[in-house]
Amino acid sequence: MSLFIFNRYTPSQKNMMNQSTTLPSTVPTATNMQSANPLAIPTMRAKNYPGSTITFEQTLGDGSNYHRYRVSYRSEGLKIYALLTVPLGNKPSGGWPVVLFNHGYIPPASYSTTTSYAVMIDPLAAAGYIVFIPDYRGNGQSEGTPVQPYVSPDYVTDSMNALASIKQYKDANPNAVAIVGHSMGGNITLHELVISHDIKAAAILSGVVGNEAALLQWWNMRLANHCIVGNDLNTYYVIQNILQKNGTPQSNPGYWNAIDPTKFLSSVSVPVQIQVGAADEVVPPSFASSLRDELQAAGKTVDYHSYPGADHSLAPDTAQAMQTTIAFLNKYLK
Repeated sequence: MSLFIFNRYTPSQKNMMNQSTTLPSTVPTATNMQSANPLAIPTMRAKNYPGSTITFEQTLGDGSNYHRYRVSYRSEGLKIYALLTVPLGNKPSGGWPVVLFNHGYIPPASYSTTTSYAVMIDPLAAAGYIVFIPDYRGNGQSEGTPVQPYVSPDYVTDSMNALASIKQYKDANPNAVAIVGHSMGGNITLHELVISHDIKAAAILSGVVGNEAALLQWWNMRLANHCIVGNDLNTYYVIQNILQKNGTPQSNPGYWNAIDPTKFLSSVSVPVQIQVGAADEVVPPSFASSLRDELQAAGKTVDYHSYPGADHSLAPDTAQAMQTTIAFLNKYLK
């Protein structure tokens, strides 16, 4: 059964909001993050993302017209698991085109390399793409501690190292790589758009792509609606520490602008597709439309699609949305 989970919680989980929660010592606080400001886009651009050779851990059952493997690679010394799909048939002369897929938030301990996000992965794989889906650190059986991209560069680092790793893979075309991201993975993808020029196109589905001020409002709204527990609650506490240390985007725009990828859209060098469900109750659809407007104002190529009755997973239009993404990728990668 495909695991496709978003930020929805049971009554018992919501009751956890009334219990005291402390930050694990491994979660970065505002103090130790501020010393080097690792969240700043210039800092992230200056980092080295070497990736590694991909190690095949397990051969899985084939899809409709593609092989499936559970693999691993290295990111900052950590072993990160991933799902790799490789098309069947005769490989093109330059190698198969590639989709690096950034998944959204699933409680890290519940994430499955082999089953999570199958509803989006399978159509991409069946369309003749190598698809590479990193678990991120601390997700599933990957080493390390899970820390979301709103307060740490770690997941972006893991995805950037995945990008470098898949470009080294013998069957991949390193000159025909796109990034697709859903929800939290859209935030990671947006970071990569302003950090790297090593891709041909990007698609963002129901992305958490608001500016920093909008993201802070979103987190407060989610807290008020009792939609934050566990790993999410730790992230919220770190955000509050950052605010206490650095002030708000209004009082200290220098700090917040430096970590806000929407302030660096002038450096986006590839076409961007944005798809959103107008009935999304998890992530505000206004994030998507605002990013569209800002990209267009910066003179970038944007392909925008809104589905009037669709939710955060783009249901009931998920299949149509994936075909729209495939048509977009085919235009720029094939």
